[in-house]
Amino acid sequence: MGDTLITIIAILLAAVLMFVFPLMTMSDNTDDISQLSVESATTDFVDDVRTTGRLNMDKYSDFVSTISATGNTYDIEMEAKIMDENPGKKTTQAISSKIGEDVYYSMYTSQILDAIRPANSTLALKEGDIFSATVRNTNLTMSQQLKNFFYKVTGNNSYTIAAEHAGLVTANGTAN
Repeated sequence: MGDTLITIIAILLAAVLMFVFPLMTMSDNTDDISQLSVESATTDFVDDVRTTGRLNMDKYSDFVSTISATGNTYDIEMEAKIMDENPGKKTTQAISSKIGEDVYYSMYTSQILDAIRPANSTLALKEGDIFSATVRNTNLTMSQQLKNFFYKVTGNNSYTIAAEHAGLVTANGTAN
């Protein structure tokens, strides 16, 4: 009876070492590749909007298509901080042509999508505006599922793939 129990434990241990750990390693590598791809796509998307000063539905759809190619689903949050120059009457600066301080007001994802949703619409940004995008996966990847099963490390509403990029718009975009 003792030899049988040791044999069963040895077989189970061998199965774990031969199948589970390589599967966990491969799924972690897949998440790393997806992370790199999403970071790269997010940086390219934001930099394209920053350097052209324009965002339209084609650019956004291409971005969504690129990150969706990883096989995961994502929550995409965008923010455009629009500079409103000289809103006040008082001045604290030595420049006599400037009245007051510059203030930013924000447009968020739903407002940005509403602005670009008609097929030929373009959100035109101007020099000095700030554009940012944040991406997080919404599904459980294979790596997360395995870690939940073996370690109980990650929760159901956590994410492992995320990217964020922001920058100052350097060109004036003109709307169509």
